[in-house]
Amino acid sequence: MNRHPAVLRVVAVYSLLAPLGWGASLSKHPVHHRIAHRPTTLNRSAAGSAGLVKTVAQVKKTKTAVSARRKEGATPAVIAGGPWTEPTYADSTAGDQIDGEDLTIRRAAVEALGPYNGSVVAVDPNTGRVLTMVNQKIATGSGFQPCSTIKVSVALAGLSEKIIQPATRLRVPGMRIDLTYALAHSNNYYFATLGQKLGFEKVTYYSHLFGYGEKAGLNIPGEQPGRFPSAIPRNGGVGMLTSFGEEIEQTPLQLAALMSAIANGGILYYLQYPRNQEEARAFVPRVKRRLEIANLIPVIKPGMRGAVEFGTAHRAREDGDIAGKTGTCSENHTHLGWFGSFNESGNHKLVVVVLLTGGRPAIGPLAAGIAGDMYRRLSESNYFAGTPVTPPTLLASQVCCR
Repeated sequence: MNRHPAVLRVVAVYSLLAPLGWGASLSKHPVHHRIAHRPTTLNRSAAGSAGLVKTVAQVKKTKTAVSARRKEGATPAVIAGGPWTEPTYADSTAGDQIDGEDLTIRRAAVEALGPYNGSVVAVDPNTGRVLTMVNQKIATGSGFQPCSTIKVSVALAGLSEKIIQPATRLRVPGMRIDLTYALAHSNNYYFATLGQKLGFEKVTYYSHLFGYGEKAGLNIPGEQPGRFPSAIPRNGGVGMLTSFGEEIEQTPLQLAALMSAIANGGILYYLQYPRNQEEARAFVPRVKRRLEIANLIPVIKPGMRGAVEFGTAHRAREDGDIAGKTGTCSENHTHLGWFGSFNESGNHKLVVVVLLTGGRPAIGPLAAGIAGDMYRRLSESNYFAGTPVTPPTLLASQVCCR
């Protein structure tokens, strides 16, 4: 059960005050909604309520305490030019081992990422093969807050539990919206409400089902399992978890595995990363589990396509059809910009996940633009127009669940 019924008021206050500069003080709240598109029309008269102001103050106090616990007394180095602990620009290829990669994919990823500090992971969704992994240290590390990318798994959970149907409209300030609109515009109210209706136990069940809290890969050196909280987050409860990813640590590999399952119809592969071309030629797909989401995928795709066509990921829009989800927030004085995506045109299917870290430019819309540039470069080299790929025989498959 949700022990924090005030989360919707917290989300409401933040959305009202974010355009006035409150985003910097609420250190982990997403900011791409006010950068990427016009916010949903709200009833601003509520902003003057003393009770709401008190709620904001409580959230700020809680987040300061959480940040202090995470730092464990250590003061992080601050990057010159801002209160950031990670640089916005860096050589993201340093230290990568690429002997087993698809060099065409690698080149497009590196050129699209350019000087930004971040990671790009590209996966064949029909096999689980990692075709390139730019900045392997970040991709295999302990993970980062997923920000609004968590909304994809929450949507699947809500549909699985029949809490929402394709035509269901939930009330947000000033209007009622359906799932397609909520995904395309990354509406926090909608997903906070959906999370409260699901409850923490069901959110946890489906999150583990979709791969959170476990390694996405099979024998990928250095890979960490990320983290999913074992209890309701103290800051904002279930609603904050399902709209912002509170207390979750997601790796780029985990998001790539989930996007691959959506792209291929419900097979959650073990991601495998060949170490050399011999291993690449001998590649054998391995299935972690089969997800019962085939009938749900057509329901969430319109919102993910809408994000690219007219929503938060519009910078990824190219000639081909792309579906995806952005995420933007900050954690411990580091801005995070996520974009998980897959193409739906051409013979070759590709999942692309981009994670940016650094200062204020590191946002979801920019990550979407980098992915869009990567798709464009590959399209210009006729990558997607090649011979159709037939999914290979599957090994080590099992029907989920925990």
